[in-house]
Amino acid sequence: MATFTHIDSNSRPTMVDVSDKVVTKRTATAQTRVRFPSAVAEALRSQQFNTPKGPVFQTAIIAGTMAAKRTHDLIPFCHPLGIEKCSVSIEMDGDEAVVLCTVSVHHKTGVEMEALTGASVAALTVYDMCKALSHDIVIAETRLIEKRGGKSDVG
Repeated sequence: MATFTHIDSNSRPTMVDVSDKVVTKRTATAQTRVRFPSAVAEALRSQQFNTPKGPVFQTAIIAGTMAAKRTHDLIPFCHPLGIEKCSVSIEMDGDEAVVLCTVSVHHKTGVEMEALTGASVAALTVYDMCKALSHDIVIAETRLIEKRGGKSDVG
């Protein structure tokens, strides 16, 4: 069975020691879905996803990228990383916006948390920009889609 990595031998919280790990290319992709009520999705489509606050998806892409780069400031035991690539995309799937965030770096530790944070903050930004239309918007299903590099691959 797997063990928790952020607990030391005395059961105290700690940052993982990556000093003996090998630098490899690490990539992770995360997804978050934003569910709109049908009337809201239609209103957004009719306005080309622009609101009085500005262009919804473009603003969310910028926010997601900024968040991925600052993950170590938000999650206590994340290592600060010089992210080499961060790509956020948002596409509609019916009445849902599908946010994908892919992050990569050459480092000793992975970028799953950066991808998850980027996707989450992009989704929160979509909500913020659209909440005047409805508070029935749901942010759902944030998950890791894929990770490559390091000890194990997922997806």
